[in-house]
Amino acid sequence: MPDISLTTLLFLCAAALVAGWIDAVVGGGGLLLLPALLLGLPHVPAAHILGTNKAVAIVGTTGAAVTYVRKAPVRVGTAVRIGLAALAGSMGGAFFAAGISSDVLRPVIMVVLLGVAAFVMLRPSFGAGADKGPVTRARIVTAIVLVGGGIGFYDGLFGPGTGTFLVLALAAVLHLDLVTASATAKIVNVCTNAGALAMFAYQGTVLWKLAALMAVFNLAGGMFGARTALRKGAEFVRGVLLVVVFSLVAKLAFDQWS
Repeated sequence: MPDISLTTLLFLCAAALVAGWIDAVVGGGGLLLLPALLLGLPHVPAAHILGTNKAVAIVGTTGAAVTYVRKAPVRVGTAVRIGLAALAGSMGGAFFAAGISSDVLRPVIMVVLLGVAAFVMLRPSFGAGADKGPVTRARIVTAIVLVGGGIGFYDGLFGPGTGTFLVLALAAVLHLDLVTASATAKIVNVCTNAGALAMFAYQGTVLWKLAALMAVFNLAGGMFGARTALRKGAEFVRGVLLVVVFSLVAKLAFDQWS
């Protein structure tokens, strides 16, 4: 582990705690955790930052997933199948990532996110569970192929906002309320994070001691976030979702034009 001051260590642990909470509620914890690592460890190679980020995130995501599964009506088998498709998709996205400019992708993603925000605001019933249709086999296949494979591909290709996209897509395709969609997304995230972490570990680009300490805080944040979402319900998740979406748009805009 690199030489880190106590102040920096406390900052990183606090960021891991808050990121775990955000990620458990609606996804997007990486929007806080990854920049915090980059800011706190400016001289550490990017590969080690990414590997450490995954090692921390998978612990909080797993804790949130377990908390959700105990109390939310999650179809674990379906979630795992979507997760495996997302894992395969992310590998494909990573394969093509070298040939794609992020300067081209960012404006497209910003437009999509603003459209998503407008849709959520103009459709108060979205993700409330009030308009549930039957979850047919065709919908499950669509979720596996398009949600799992498609968003997994995006995760490998570009990445930011993957958890948020998963929540929205799962709510739309499987007619889930936002709490159950968040729960399902956590299981999918565990699958994709496990694949990425395995690759980083194989390459030796994980700061294990730092990751272990931060993971404790991320786990606490993830479990508390899941309990918060379960207790406060879909309307609360909807509000947090909009905050995360606009925050992601702001970050992408900053990255694009700064």
